Order: sequence, then structure tokens, then C-alpha cells
Amino acid sequence: MSGLGSQRILMSLMLLCMAAFSTVDAAARPLAQWRKPSALVEEEPLVLQYHNGPLLTTKPILNLHLIWYGNFTSTQRTIVADFVQSLGMGDGKQGSPSVSAWWKTTEAYKGKAPSKLKQAQTLNPRLGKQKLDGAYSLGKSLKRSDIVVLVKSAIQSRALPPPQKKKNNGEVQLYLVLTSEDVMVENFCSSSCGFHDSSKAGNTYAYAWVGNSARQCPGQCAWPFHQPLYGPQSPPLLPPNGDVGIDGMIINIAATVAGAVTNPFKSGYFQGDAAAPMEAVSACPGMYGNGAYPGYPGQVLVDETTGGSYNAHGVNGRTFLLPAMWDPTSRSCKTLV
Repeated sequence: MSGLGSQRILMSLMLLCMAAFSTVDAAARPLAQWRKPSALVEEEPLVLQYHNGPLLTTKPILNLHLIWYGNFTSTQRTIVADFVQSLGMGDGKQGSPSVSAWWKTTEAYKGKAPSKLKQAQTLNPRLGKQKLDGAYSLGKSLKRSDIVVLVKSAIQSRALPPPQKKKNNGEVQLYLVLTSEDVMVENFCSSSCGFHDSSKAGNTYAYAWVGNSARQCPGQCAWPFHQPLYGPQSPPLLPPNGDVGIDGMIINIAATVAGAVTNPFKSGYFQGDAAAPMEAVSACPGMYGNGAYPGYPGQVLVDETTGGSYNAHGVNGRTFLLPAMWDPTSRSCKTLV
């Protein structure tokens, strides 16, 4: 189970209190002036250990199924669907840097299976089935345990396919529940912006949840598109798709899905306690571009027309801001720009 916006983020934000003003190079075209710490406490090198368990990265195809719980507009659903489709699309159908280039880092997360194969597998995500639950079938206040209930219900009703098919051709299913801004989820904002877990009832499968924080805690779960809860209140970046809640969700979807495929059953790649681990993205909090430091997301790209900040191109002309991912090859947090 993975809580995004974890203790590393809080520690980073606390460091802002010791920061000194610094002017950022104009060539970076920042939207705000940021405080750069004059000195940071040096940490031990970050290494995510592999715990010998199964990974989803060893499969050739990942079907990502979406459950829309609550009130989402068609535009909001399209933005998320475009992002999911962008994960598995080649650079030729996107600009550069691309969403698929960001996802490609997951190829370096190798378990036991790749060593038995003639060549390494490439996990190609694709948009699966979608279920709309605009009637709030379980109400507007959910427990974490309700998330898997929603997934099981969607599978049992055949709205979404089962975890394993008779002829899956190496496909793997991942179920993602997305809750709208008026839905409260246990521990949402207080300790997480999303999480992933697995169900062991019948066929074992992975599932995940991410919430829209626009109304409840954008300063925590939609930063840097909203002023942070702690530290200097610098002007936030403009969201690339014009929606603070949804663009914030994209960041957390990216982090949660990356964690789900590299540590699906609490025995993959992580550091720390298996119940609250640092994973592929959560191990690199607050980093989006070159030169990032606590409270400053780094030098990202800016759309000259809309002013929206981004670091990745997707399908259908979309742009997104994606978090850094820990790269097992270089053993460092990797950003696109």
C-alpha cells in the first residue's frame, strides 16, 4: 500500500523555513520566484531494494481500467483518458519529451522473470474499460476498504473484465478508482493523495485509488498547481490542462500506477516499511524538472499561449506535468527536463 505525499514531502516542505531568496535564471522562464535553501542536510543515497516478489513490469500489456466514482465532467474524463493512452504510445505520436519516455523508466525495474526471457519485456499500458458511478453507490464518505468493494462490484457485474482471462496473451489488469472532489476517502489529505493495494480473494490482482483534491486539499495533493500548506506562499504554476484538480490527479495517477507495477504485492521495489513504503515516484517528492529542490519544482516547460507548465507531451495535443521517477539504472531520481 502506498501513501503519496508522504513524510519525505513534509520534511522537504519544512526545509523551506530555512530557505534564502535566490533568483532563478530567466532562461528557465519561471512563473514565480522561489526560495533556494542555502544548505541542505545531506541524505544517504537512495536505493529502492528489490524484495524478490512478482512485478507487473514483466508483462507485455497492462490494461488500465477506470472506475469514475462521483461527478466528473466529460472533459475531465477525456484528460485522464488521454494521459493513460499516452503512457503506451510511442514518441512518434507525441511530442518530445513524451509521456511514454517517462513511463519507459519502468523497464529498468526487472524481477525474476526477465532473466528467463530472451529479451527484456516492455510493459505497454493501454486504456481498458471504464465504468461510471455518478450515483455515488456507496455514498460520499468512503473507507479505504470501500475501494476494493467498488472494484469487485465492477468485475462481478461484468462492467470490467476479470483479473485473468482464459487467453490473456500476457496481459495484466490494473483497476483504478477515481473519486470526484466532493467525495471524502479515509486518510485522504491527512496522509495520502492516492494508494495502491491488492486483493487476494480468488485471483490476486492489483488495484489503486486517486482522489480529486480541488475542494479538500489542493495545497497538498495538487501542488505545484496550488500554494503549499507549509512554507513560503509563492505563486503556483498554471495547470497545463486548465484544471487544478485534474492536473493534480494526473501527477498522483502517474505516481500510483508506477508504484503499482513496480511493487504490486508489497514485495517488489521499495525502501522502508512495506506498509508505508517509498516507491518509484514517492521516493522522489516534489521533483519535476532540472534543478528542483524542496519547494521549487525545477525548470519546467511553459506553454507560450496558455501559460500552463508541463514537462511531457501526450496524445491529442495534450501536455502534462509528471513527477520524477527513481531510475534503477542510474540509482537516482530522473526527470524529463
